[in-house]
Amino acid sequence: MTEEMTKADEYPTEGGAPTPAAKVSMRERIIDAATQLFYAQGLRAVSAEKIIALVGITKVTFYRHFPSKDDLIVAYLERRAEWERNAILTVRQMTGDDVPSVFRIVAEAIGAESCSPGFRGCPFINAAAEYPDPQHPIRQVVDEHRRWFKRTIEELLNEIDVPDASRVADELVMLRDGAMVSGYLSEPRIVANALYNAGRAVIEFRTS
Repeated sequence: MTEEMTKADEYPTEGGAPTPAAKVSMRERIIDAATQLFYAQGLRAVSAEKIIALVGITKVTFYRHFPSKDDLIVAYLERRAEWERNAILTVRQMTGDDVPSVFRIVAEAIGAESCSPGFRGCPFINAAAEYPDPQHPIRQVVDEHRRWFKRTIEELLNEIDVPDASRVADELVMLRDGAMVSGYLSEPRIVANALYNAGRAVIEFRTS
């Protein structure tokens, strides 16, 4: 492992400098506003009217892009899912597929996110709590993203020849879920080390 791989800020972070308004489509402006409100206040608590007021548009414009609030929630979660997929891909490219470094940087990123202002846990776990029906379109987006995350972990484990990779991936996903909840409810600064050390212990136990 190189010294450069130890920095959590090498993991891509969502946000950054805002795109000039002229280059942002109306659809993206609506999703931007929804992201701000949904994550801070909860999905069901935020009405379409709140989002319309924040963006400064008419109801006609809103419903032209999103026939229902559920459609907007799906778009919000899909954009977050795409960001996470791209972030993991970037980390893998950055590390040259050095699997231990991938795990460590992801753990550090989760720890850094947990310490960020306004952190309220994992948006997918939050969405699942508000929409428990597995047939609901919002819950389906959540479940598909979690399946992707588990597949990604399993692929990494297979690359380093961890036995029973599917079961270990389940355990690591559970640790990640616990880290996100812990970062919201308890001391976020311990999350990165605790997550990485626990994950390493699980992997070492399986390979010993």
